[in-house]
Amino acid sequence: MPTARRPLRVLLWHVHGSWTTSFVRGGHEYLLPALPEGGPWGRGRSGRDWPATTEVSPDDLADTDVDVVVLQREDELKLAERWLGKRPGVDVPAVFVEHNTPPEHAAATRHPLADQREIPLVHVTHFNDLMWDNGRCATRVIEHGIVDPGPRYQGELPNAAVLINEPMRRWRITGTDLLTTFGQAAPVDVFGIGAGDVRDRYAQVTGIADLPQHRVHDEMARRRVYVHTARWTSLGLSLLEAMYLGMPVVAVASTEAPAAIPPEAGVVSSNVAELTDAVRRFVRDPDLAADSGKAARDFAVTHYDLDTFLRAWDEVLAAVST
Repeated sequence: MPTARRPLRVLLWHVHGSWTTSFVRGGHEYLLPALPEGGPWGRGRSGRDWPATTEVSPDDLADTDVDVVVLQREDELKLAERWLGKRPGVDVPAVFVEHNTPPEHAAATRHPLADQREIPLVHVTHFNDLMWDNGRCATRVIEHGIVDPGPRYQGELPNAAVLINEPMRRWRITGTDLLTTFGQAAPVDVFGIGAGDVRDRYAQVTGIADLPQHRVHDEMARRRVYVHTARWTSLGLSLLEAMYLGMPVVAVASTEAPAAIPPEAGVVSSNVAELTDAVRRFVRDPDLAADSGKAARDFAVTHYDLDTFLRAWDEVLAAVST
């Protein structure tokens, strides 16, 4: 497959901040729609350190040369056509990134792009590619690549760290209901958007208001163990970031997690009692936690490196834009 021979002008929306942090390091020019009110269709950079990005007004897009559109939500198909005056996949090259598992009826849900051939579909995990009915759409898997935050693990606090965005709204999907059980083994500190909503609601579970990413990494690394509670979401970048930090992990054995966590890096199980015991062991044994955390980092750095991620995306962008 060809690789991109020149920098491309890539239009994409700011949907998933951590994924975009990696994607915009690919050596292209990245255009991010920005609206005065922000919101899901106009977040722009939202204060993030993304030097290669340019915020653009939707009013200016019709007069802007765009080489390729990277779509991430179904509604962006019509939005891109309205703002650019061009149909994605027909008048302007496009690719669709599917970040999520099927919302319901696993293995039987047809992807919104399944009946077309113009726009290739990129899944972020092999599990997602397996579970969606992709129909006749051309698909590829590009696994996550992480901007290395460095081995920051200290683990001086005998607590478990969890990162869940909107934990109260998403509840069983993200495993928020499991936090009280894990709280029987160790104090649980919850980070993420809306995490402050769980403050003081449960014994041993403390929600911490949303923090900038660098501070989240520092605070996570002070905790003894990272716990990944999600039942039915795509592979959380926070899990991979925790491994990059050098944290041992305890994870619900769902979606892509069993493939992302080797045995020496922690414990992966669908047995909540086993997971709770694992949290307790790591909290009580700092040496075991540190050894497992080192193994977690070694695996993540090898399997989810940024260069591999960006090379794969260069291949896709070059293929659709030529």
